[in-house]
Amino acid sequence: MIQSLNNVPIFQRLFVSFAFAAAIPAVVIILLGNFYLSNLSTRGQAVQTSVDAQSIASTQENNLLRMNALLQTRYNGVFASISGQIHDPALAASDGLIGADIATSEADFNSTLTSYAGTYEIATSPNMTEIRNILLNDNPTTGPGIINDQQQALSLVNGTAASTASIGGLWSAYRQLQDSTLQQLSVLEKNPPALGATLDDAFNNTYQSLYNANRTFIQLNNAWQRVVSDSSAMGKTVTSVGASVRTPVIVATALAVLLSVIIIFLTGGLANLTIAFPLRRLAALTKDISGGNTNARASVIGRDEIALVASSMNSMLDNIVQLIQRTQAERDELQSQVEKLVSEVSGAGEGDLRIQAEVTANALGVLADSFNYMVEELSSLVIRVKRVAHEVEHSTIETYDRMGQLVRSADVQIEQIARSAAEVEKMATASRQVAERAESLSKVAREARSTAHDGREAVQQTVQGIGRIQENVKDTASKVQQLGERSQEINNIVDVMSNIAHQTNRLALDASIQAAMAGANGKGFLAVAEDIRRLAERAKEQTRQITQLVRSFREDIGSVAVSMNDTERETQVGSQLTHAVGTSLESLFSVVERQAREVELISQVSIQQYQSSNTVAHIMGDVSLSTRQTGSSTHEASQNMERLARLAEQLRSSVEAFKVNEESPWEAVLGGKQGVAPNSRSNDSWSLSNTYRTVTGSAEAQRIGAPGVPGISNVPGFPVPPVISTDDSFYPMPAALPASIRQRAEQSLSRNMQEPPRWNGEGNGNGNGRSNGNGNNGNHGNGNGNGRWFTPPPASTPFPQPPQR
Repeated sequence: MIQSLNNVPIFQRLFVSFAFAAAIPAVVIILLGNFYLSNLSTRGQAVQTSVDAQSIASTQENNLLRMNALLQTRYNGVFASISGQIHDPALAASDGLIGADIATSEADFNSTLTSYAGTYEIATSPNMTEIRNILLNDNPTTGPGIINDQQQALSLVNGTAASTASIGGLWSAYRQLQDSTLQQLSVLEKNPPALGATLDDAFNNTYQSLYNANRTFIQLNNAWQRVVSDSSAMGKTVTSVGASVRTPVIVATALAVLLSVIIIFLTGGLANLTIAFPLRRLAALTKDISGGNTNARASVIGRDEIALVASSMNSMLDNIVQLIQRTQAERDELQSQVEKLVSEVSGAGEGDLRIQAEVTANALGVLADSFNYMVEELSSLVIRVKRVAHEVEHSTIETYDRMGQLVRSADVQIEQIARSAAEVEKMATASRQVAERAESLSKVAREARSTAHDGREAVQQTVQGIGRIQENVKDTASKVQQLGERSQEINNIVDVMSNIAHQTNRLALDASIQAAMAGANGKGFLAVAEDIRRLAERAKEQTRQITQLVRSFREDIGSVAVSMNDTERETQVGSQLTHAVGTSLESLFSVVERQAREVELISQVSIQQYQSSNTVAHIMGDVSLSTRQTGSSTHEASQNMERLARLAEQLRSSVEAFKVNEESPWEAVLGGKQGVAPNSRSNDSWSLSNTYRTVTGSAEAQRIGAPGVPGISNVPGFPVPPVISTDDSFYPMPAALPASIRQRAEQSLSRNMQEPPRWNGEGNGNGNGRSNGNGNNGNHGNGNGNGRWFTPPPASTPFPQPPQR
C-alpha cells in the first residue's frame, strides 16, 4: 500500500488526506447536532407537558376553592332570606345561579380529575414517561419522592388509597356532602319553616351537613395542594439542565472528538510515512555529505516529487565527485608551481630587490610578471625614499630651530599677558567691591525713602485721626448735654408719679374709712381699698428710689460734660501740634528723596564700572587662554618636528637594509636630483624602469596606470590591447580586463581625480601595515614604510604629477 501511495503525487495525497480529515469531523458534527436537536425537542415536549400539568392543577385548585366559597355563600343567602332579615328578590335569583355554578364546577373538576389522573400521573401515565425518566435521572434524591407523593395525593382524591376506600375518595365524599347540603338548602328555600324552634332545628341540621362538607373540603384541598406542589417541583426539575441532558451531549461530544482525533492521527501518520520519513532520509543524506561522505546515495522509491529530488541529488553527487577529483589534480599541479615561485622570490623578503622571478606560460606567469614589476618599482621607491629622507631630516632640523625661537617668544608673551590679566583682575575686584558698597548704600537709601514715605502716611493718618477724634468729642459733648436735658424731663415725670402715688394713698385711706363705716356690707370694698393702699405705698417707695437714681445720673452726666469740654480743648491743641510735625516731616521727606536719587545714580555708575572691568578681565582671560593655546600648539609642533626628524632618520636607516642596483632606472626619470615638471612628460608608454616588461606564453598583457607611469607594454610581437580612458590619456585602462575589475579601476581613478591629493602606501617597515595619509607628509604606518603611489602627491614635491583636472 505504501508503495502505491508513493506513486501518487504529494499534492494529490495531501489534498485527499486533508479532505478526508475535514469531512469526517463535519459528518460527526452534523450527527452530533442532529442528536442535540432531537434531545432538545424531547426536552421541550417534557417542559410543555409539565407546564400543562402545573397549569391544570392550579386551575382546579382555584375551582375547588371557588366551589366551597359558593357553598358558603349559598348557605348564608338561604338563611338570610328565610329568617326575614333581608327582603331582596335578587337574593333568591342569585341563589339559583350559585347552585348552577356549583354544579358546573363539580362537573368540570370531575372530568378534569379523570383526565389528569390518566394523562399527568407520573407513575403510571405513558405521556409522563420522559418526565419520569428526567426526575429519576436528574434528581435521584427527590425525584422518586415527587412521583410517590403525586400518586398518593391523586389516590386520596380519587379514592384508590386504603384510607379512603370505604367512602370512594375525598372528592366523592366532598361531592356527596356538598350535594346533600345544597339539596337541604333548596328544600328550605322552597318550604321555609316558621320562625322559632322549627327554624333553629332546620338551621342546626343544615349547618351540620355544611360542617361535614367543609371538613372534607379541607382534606381534599390539602391533598390537591400536594398535587399542585408536586407539579411545581416537577416543572423546576424538568426546566433545569441536569444529567439527562448533559450526559448524552458529553458522551456524543467525546465520541466525536475521539473519532476526529483518530482520523487526524491516521492522516498524520500516513503523511509521516509517505512524506516526512523520505524527507528525513534526504536530510540525513545531506548531513552525511556535509560530513565528507561523498559515497552516500539516496534510495529512490516511487515516482513522486521526493523520488525525483532523490534521483537529482544522486546525479548531483556524481558530478560533484568528478569535479572534486579534477580540482584536486589541478590543485596539486598549482601547488608545485607555487612552491617553485616561492623559492625564487624568497630573497625579496630579506631585502634583496635584485632578484627576478621566472615568467612561465601558465596561470602563475602573470603573478611572476607582477612580482618582477613590483620589485622594480620597490627598488626605485627605495632610492627615492633615501633621498627624500635626507631632505626631510635637513628641513626638519631647520624648522625645529625656528620653532624653538617661536616657543621662547610665546613664553615671554604669555608671562606679560598673565601679569596684565592679574592687574585687570585686581581692578575688576576693586570695581566689584565699590559696586557692592554702592548697591548696599542704594538699598539703605531705598529703605530710608520707604520708611519716610510710611512716616508721611502715618503723620497724615494721625492728623486725620485727631480731627475725627475732635469731631467725635464735639458730638459726644452735645449728646451728653441732651442726655442732661432728658434726665431733667425724667425727674419731672418721677415727681408727677410721686404725686399720683400720694393721692392714690389718700384715696385708699378714704375708701378704707368709708368701708369701715359701711360695716359688713363694706368688707369686700375694704379689702380692695387695702390692696390699693399697699400698691400706692410700693409705688411711692419705687418713685423715691427712681428720684435718687435720676439725681445721681444727673450728677454723673455733669461730670462727663466737664470732662468732654476738657478733652475737646486738649484735642484742639494736639491737632495744632500734629500739623506742625507734619510740616517739619515734609521738609525731611524731600531731603531723603533727593539723597535716595543721588545714591541710586552712584550705584548705577558703580555697576557700569564693574561690568566694564569684568568685561576687560574676561577679554584679558580669553587673550591669555588663546596665547597659552598658541604656546601649547607651538610646543606640540616643536615636539612633532623633533619626532619627524627621528622618524626621517629611522626611515633612512631602514631603507639602507634594501639591496638595489646602484644605477637605477629612476635616475633617468628624475634626471639626477632635478624633478620633472607635470606637463613635461611624454605620452609614450613606459615604466618606472624605462624598459618594457616581458611576458611569455599565454600571459595576459596588462597596462596599469600610475602617476607619472602611463603603462607597461607587452612583449614585442603581441598585439597591444585597445586602451580606454576616463577623461584624458593619462589613465589608460586595458580593455582586455574583466568587466568587474575594469569597472572598479575606473571608479577608483575617477574618485582619485575628484578627491584632494593623498598618498596611499603599503608599509613594509616596523609596523608592516597599510596606512592612508592626507596632506603633505602622509602617514607610513607605525614604522618605516615604502609604498607606491596610486593618487598624485602634493605639488610641493619634485616628483611627476598628473595634469590638473
